[in-house]
Amino acid sequence: MPFGCVTLGDKKDYNQPSEVTDRYDLGQVIKTEEFCEIFRAKEKTTGKLYTCKKFLKRDGRKVRKAAKNEIIILKMVKHPNILQLVDVYITRKEYFIFLELATGREVFDWILDQGYYSEKDTSNVIRQVLEAVAYLHSLKIVHRNLKLENLVYYNRLKNSKIVISDFHLAKLENGLIKEPCGTPEYLAPEVVGRQRYGRPVDCWAIGVIMYILLSGNPPFYEEADEDDYENHDKNLFRKILAGDYEFDPPYWDDISQAAKELVTRLMEVEQDQRITAEEAISHEWISGNAASDKNIKDGVCAQIEKNFARAKWKKAVRVTTLMKRL
Repeated sequence: MPFGCVTLGDKKDYNQPSEVTDRYDLGQVIKTEEFCEIFRAKEKTTGKLYTCKKFLKRDGRKVRKAAKNEIIILKMVKHPNILQLVDVYITRKEYFIFLELATGREVFDWILDQGYYSEKDTSNVIRQVLEAVAYLHSLKIVHRNLKLENLVYYNRLKNSKIVISDFHLAKLENGLIKEPCGTPEYLAPEVVGRQRYGRPVDCWAIGVIMYILLSGNPPFYEEADEDDYENHDKNLFRKILAGDYEFDPPYWDDISQAAKELVTRLMEVEQDQRITAEEAISHEWISGNAASDKNIKDGVCAQIEKNFARAKWKKAVRVTTLMKRL
């Protein structure tokens, strides 16, 4: 499908709002995110459904920057495990970004619905994420906001693929990056420590995701007042800087050494020693037979429901574009 608008700043190329409404029915807002509203859009001529992200220019420079950035990055990428850009319209007041519609569930919901869940299932999820991230890294793109909420099943079929969404914080790595951003619980030590950083931050985040999927627990979690974000982040960041996490019993008792070894290599505090996405794909737990097929569902689900169903952790998982100093 051709893009409705192919430039970002030239006023003569602005779309009219009617160009969007003539082609699509946007329907009701299905989700509100930090920078945009998300609609389920229907193309009038074909009846096909898409996701539409609407950014309002009046909401400020950060919103405009996020929209432009997402458009630029998504135009560069084409991978089966990344939600594909379908169409773009830029009016004087708004950015409309149309994407493939993923109709499947978030990973947590999928796990909770399974009768059987093992390391092999987690390995399959992580492999797909690693393949997408290795592709991004080959283009020198850093996602910078990998987290479980941004991983969804493409559809509800049994063997559905995983897709990565939300690229408004993604960045081309033209030299090391200074700007700290991301979601606190998934931030790498070099971001927390205000160092220059690059592609290794995504591998750290994949390590956090893998840790959660194997145990149902976040590796770094602060039991601070749920509304006291400043102290929560301060204590959380100290733990991240120190790499202060454990494979606590009984949650890790049934998890293979190969899985623990890969988590450790992904969550290596020193970014220049951290395993790359390409290297991780070749790890025996991903490409070999080291992932156990033992059912770990009961233990993982109990911890997921304890740690992640509560509003407290959901509130804590928020995007930070400007972090406080420790």
